[in-house]
Amino acid sequence: MKITKGIIFTLILLSLQSCLVTKEYGRPETVEVSQNFRTENLPKDSLSIATLSWKEIFTDTILQNYIEEGLRNNMDIRIALQQIAIAEAYVKQGRAGYFPTLNASARATHQEFSESSQFGDISSANQFEIAGGLSWEADIWGKIRSAKRASDASYLQTVAAHQAVKSRLVANIASSYYQLLAIDEQIRVTTETIETRTKGLETTVALKDAGIGNEAGVKQTEAQLFTAKAILVDLETQSRFVENTLSILLGAAPQSMRRSTLEEQNIAIPLETGVPAQLLRNRPDVMAAEFSLMNAFELTNVARANFYPSLSLTANGGFQSLELDKLLNVNSLFASVVGGLTQPIFNGRKIRTEFEVSQARQEQALLEFKYSLLVAGKEVSDAMYSIEAATEKIRIKENENEAYVLAAGYSQELLDSGMANYLEVLVAQGLALTSNLDLVAVKNNRLQAIVDLYEALGGGWR
Repeated sequence: MKITKGIIFTLILLSLQSCLVTKEYGRPETVEVSQNFRTENLPKDSLSIATLSWKEIFTDTILQNYIEEGLRNNMDIRIALQQIAIAEAYVKQGRAGYFPTLNASARATHQEFSESSQFGDISSANQFEIAGGLSWEADIWGKIRSAKRASDASYLQTVAAHQAVKSRLVANIASSYYQLLAIDEQIRVTTETIETRTKGLETTVALKDAGIGNEAGVKQTEAQLFTAKAILVDLETQSRFVENTLSILLGAAPQSMRRSTLEEQNIAIPLETGVPAQLLRNRPDVMAAEFSLMNAFELTNVARANFYPSLSLTANGGFQSLELDKLLNVNSLFASVVGGLTQPIFNGRKIRTEFEVSQARQEQALLEFKYSLLVAGKEVSDAMYSIEAATEKIRIKENENEAYVLAAGYSQELLDSGMANYLEVLVAQGLALTSNLDLVAVKNNRLQAIVDLYEALGGGWR
């Protein structure tokens, strides 16, 4: 009884000592998040568009169907799911570290002895054995607990990585879709310009035939028409490429993609970023970086615990007999129980090296975590500023485009009445086309910036 109490007391002391060997993870106090993202529009509450489902952000039903299809079929998503399955298997292995290992064996041995052996007249012998072995290591230094926590953190890291892939996929599909709509609008503008310039060419030819114009004017007008047609070819090529890109994002072969129009897109939700600390909870790549840090931290605990002795308990038992027919006899039973402490002394510096490497990897993971926060802050700042700049530029470009369109119309009227020359008309029409294409591009830029902000804040994976 006294021996049992002594063993229990010793184990309690060792358990208390384990608290001094392994450490509890805590988020580093040196981690800082930008407080303003270099914008004046940061709200003081905790609301963030990242907490909204992508269905609330992207209300176009066609785009929603594409996103759903991509989340089902995209290859990157399916690969990430397999990574989760791998990590889940390691988690199960980590939890099994608390349990003993059990092995069973069956063995038959035949020996032939020499005449001068110690067995005298016995020339040969047989031995049969059926045995089982049970081994268990006490987690007195927290090594097994830390290994389990490391595998848990690794699993959560793969889950966060999967969420990051989803967030990126949603953003890429939306970005490609909006780019396709912008190109469609530019194609529409260019097609109308071609029709207008075709009529203008007919007018220029008629003026030449009437003796009012000349061949130079005809060729200049014709050249402008060819320029517009060349722009249309480029736009149609871009449209085909973007359709192919969108198809691949959906996990499908390149095909024609159904879509709505640019003018139908309206993201009317308040563009609030939320407080900076939300990046730690919303953005999957930041979460994955912290889980990587947690994994490295716990592996350092494991490496530290390896300096201390291990307490193991081993039990073996079974049947052993020189004759096969007596193997399962009660007299053939054997058993042994061994408990011991193993303290590493000289092992070629392996334990020290593992500990130093784990410390370096932990510091590396900490730096990567900090860097992920810096990148996140930069991307939020860039997206917010891009939205503000694009919104202001749309207003300016709309006024510019209206002025150029009116100037082109007035010039054509003056030309028709013989009060202006063809050069004035060509210049005005060229500027009007360029301005119109630029306006469509700026509208697309604003949509792209909203998508970027949504992804930068960690939206899209919910």
